[in-house]
Amino acid sequence: MSSIDLTGKVAVVTGSGRGLGLAYARALAAAGASVVVNDVDEAVAEHAVEAITGAGGTAVAEVVAVGTAEAAERLVGRAVAEFGRLDVLVTNAGILRDKVLWKMTDDDFDAVLTTHLKGTFTCARAAAVRMREQGGGGTLILVGSPAGQRGNFGQTNYSAAKAGIAAMARTWSMELARAGITVNAIVPVAATAMTETIPAFAPYIEAMKQGEPLPDFLRRGEGFGTPEDCAALVPFLASEAARGVTGQAIGIGGDKVTLWSHPQEIRAAYADGGWTSEALADVWHTSVGAEPQTVGIPAPAPAPAASPAPKAAEAS
Repeated sequence: MSSIDLTGKVAVVTGSGRGLGLAYARALAAAGASVVVNDVDEAVAEHAVEAITGAGGTAVAEVVAVGTAEAAERLVGRAVAEFGRLDVLVTNAGILRDKVLWKMTDDDFDAVLTTHLKGTFTCARAAAVRMREQGGGGTLILVGSPAGQRGNFGQTNYSAAKAGIAAMARTWSMELARAGITVNAIVPVAATAMTETIPAFAPYIEAMKQGEPLPDFLRRGEGFGTPEDCAALVPFLASEAARGVTGQAIGIGGDKVTLWSHPQEIRAAYADGGWTSEALADVWHTSVGAEPQTVGIPAPAPAPAASPAPKAAEAS
C-alpha cells in the first residue's frame, strides 16, 4: 500500500482554481484529502471543484481574495464548517505586477506583497491557531519561487515576497515544532500563465500546447515541466512519510527535485581590532570577495548538438 494516504485529512489550497494551485488540490484529493478550493473567480473555483469531484474526490469552493485576516478566517472556517478540522494549508495564491524598479508604482508593489506575503502570513496564522487548538499536528506548505531564491529582473515585488516566504518557512518551522506542525517552502517551476510570459520559455510552452513534449534539457536540466509534475510534492509533505521534514526549501519541476540551501556565510576574513574602509579595499578582491555570488535565474539553453563524426576518406 502507498504510504501517501491522506484519508480523513482536510486541506485548504489558496489560489487553486487553475494552474499549479489546481494541480495541488487535485493531487491532495486523489490521495484522500477533503479540499477547500480557493479563487477570486467563482466560475473558475466551481469548475475546479467539479474537476475534483468528477474524479472521485471531495472539494468545496470558497471565493475570496487572499491577503486579509478576514479572508484567512473565512478559508479556515469553511474547512472546519464543512469537514470538521484543518490539517493542511497550501499558500499558492499570487499575482504579478512586473516592472523594473524605476517604473514600479507603490500600487504595483503593495498588490503583490499583499497577496503573496501578507496572504501567506494571514492564512498561515489562522491555520496555525486552528491546528494548535485541535491538536495532532499539521502541515503548512508555502509556495516560493526561484525568483525569491535568486532574484529576477523586473520582479522587485515578487522576488521580495517569495524571499520573505522562504524566511517565514524557516522561522515557523521552529515556532510550530512543539505543536507537531511542519512548515516547508516549495519552489515549483512549471508551464503556467505566469511563466509563459517569459520569452525564454514561451516558445516551448506554445509547442507543448500543440501536443509536443518538452525537451529533456528543460525537463531535466531546468527542472521545468507541467503543473502536474510539481503536484506530487504536496501530498508527500502532507503525509506521515514527511513528518520529519520541516524548515526546508524544496524545488520541483519536470523530472527534477532539489533541495535549496539556506543563506549562510561562505567566506570570512579577520582584522585585529576591527576593519577600516581602507583595509577592506586592500583585501576584498583577494579574500572574501574573490568569488562573488551570482544572481538571477539562468535562462534555459539547449545542450549543444553533438558534432558529426568525421567521414571516412573515400578511395580514389
